[in-house]
Amino acid sequence: MSQFLQLAGFRAGPDGPRVSGHRGARGVLPENTLEGFAFCQTIGVDSIEFDVVMTKDRVPVVVHNHTLDGSLARDASGLWLPDPGPRVAEMTLQDLRACDIGAANRATEYGRRYSDQARLPSARVPTLDEVLAFAAKSDLYLFVEMKTDPDAPDMEQERRDMAQAVVAAVRKAGVANRVAMHSFDWGILEVCRKIAPDLPTSYLSYVTKNPQEEAQSADRTVEPDLTQLTVSLPQAVADAGGQMWCPFFMEVTQEQVEEAHALGLLVNAWTVNSVRDINRMIDMGLDGIVTDFPGRVQDCLLRRNLK
Repeated sequence: MSQFLQLAGFRAGPDGPRVSGHRGARGVLPENTLEGFAFCQTIGVDSIEFDVVMTKDRVPVVVHNHTLDGSLARDASGLWLPDPGPRVAEMTLQDLRACDIGAANRATEYGRRYSDQARLPSARVPTLDEVLAFAAKSDLYLFVEMKTDPDAPDMEQERRDMAQAVVAAVRKAGVANRVAMHSFDWGILEVCRKIAPDLPTSYLSYVTKNPQEEAQSADRTVEPDLTQLTVSLPQAVADAGGQMWCPFFMEVTQEQVEEAHALGLLVNAWTVNSVRDINRMIDMGLDGIVTDFPGRVQDCLLRRNLK
């Protein structure tokens, strides 16, 4: 593990766990926008976590769902898109650029949940190249979450194409020393290890899905069936060759954190937003906390004289 110098930026230090802005700072600014990432840089967040999908013309873009939804996007005429909206894999970059993602639709569950989001006039979906160009001028570490298209006709080809495109963009931007390849799709991480053995891999897990959350989301995720594991999750990540385990915060236990650390893994939990949960994660000794509200995590650490 010592060969992955990038891990220093994701590992907890004497001042506690690292703070990672989820989709930028989704609690206060529209998600996966350059403005949201710049906000994280301004307030001194350690890393950002963002999502990459591929357009119809095979451009890696930074957007969470495989559909561009009316909960957060409007068309060129200012009308909210359907929810769920058009598939990104069936949209060109030009199609995406015509849509405004600068405000959450308050008439949707998403918009009501993130009602504190500020409005960004005419924000657009950024390309991966644009986000990495911004990051190259910062000191942010990057969780680059690759979201494999579940409807791809050839999944192995989809994984190769996406992994190669993302790795090429990372190298072109000169940020490989601050990147972790990050995914729920453990298969694409295996591809990444083969084509970019110098980049650490970060394994996301979500075992017990929340039916309410699932019902509200039209998005589908390519992921292994973790209920069929015959070993613990930390052991499965270590066996797969990963360097980081990123569990859903409600599913991680103190014993698992200790096991993961004993196996040489870093542990970063997602997505931790309430003060109570943030403090519980700090007490567990996690390496990092991924959050929609990075200022809250900073405040919890400050109150412990850790930041």
